[in-house]
Amino acid sequence: MTGSLLEVIALDVRDAVAAEEGGADRLEIVSDMGSGGLTPSADLVAAIAGESALPQMVMLRCNAGFTVTAEELDRLRRDVKELSEAGAAGFVFGFLLEDGSVDRAATDALIHAVSPLPWTFHRAVDHAANVQAAWRAVRLLPNLATVLTSGSSQGVGAGLGVLRTRAEAGDAPLVLAGGGLRKEHVPVLLDYGVRAFHVGSAVRGRWSDPVDPALVNDWRQAVDQI
Repeated sequence: MTGSLLEVIALDVRDAVAAEEGGADRLEIVSDMGSGGLTPSADLVAAIAGESALPQMVMLRCNAGFTVTAEELDRLRRDVKELSEAGAAGFVFGFLLEDGSVDRAATDALIHAVSPLPWTFHRAVDHAANVQAAWRAVRLLPNLATVLTSGSSQGVGAGLGVLRTRAEAGDAPLVLAGGGLRKEHVPVLLDYGVRAFHVGSAVRGRWSDPVDPALVNDWRQAVDQI
């Protein structure tokens, strides 16, 4: 990737169209942000595909936490085919066990289900009992495109040191910086070598508001200052 990637959370077709108008490169499609973002319907993915050319990274998540039951995992594996046929370009998922370590069995099951499409490990990695161990467990997984991370469960501001360490270790291309991301963080992250950025409420004010293309464009200009 030579430039910077800007990914915007979209909850509906209007959000997707506004994100594209504002200059986003990619969408993360979710439902129910009150629960932190859950799996959307295939109908929504298809409707967005009909109105926007942006690639859709679709969330695979059944509950507000980062654990997954066997029944939920079976449901998500079934959802993959329908969502792929509807227009998903990739998926967003990742799970922790009750002890706070990465749930490799569940994560591996979905890696297999979505193959050969790329996927993003979401911010579960920031909520692990041992953030460094979780990163090591995730970073070399098959077909992994990016890891949505702030470096800390408290957000990018608290996690800048961790993100810098990852970048210095050569993992900057894996980092999709998001979670409490503010514009003042962008020049710092660009200096680290991070080139992918994820925004949600920052381009809409409140989750009940639609995406504002002007705010997306502001972020577009910010992340392009390489």
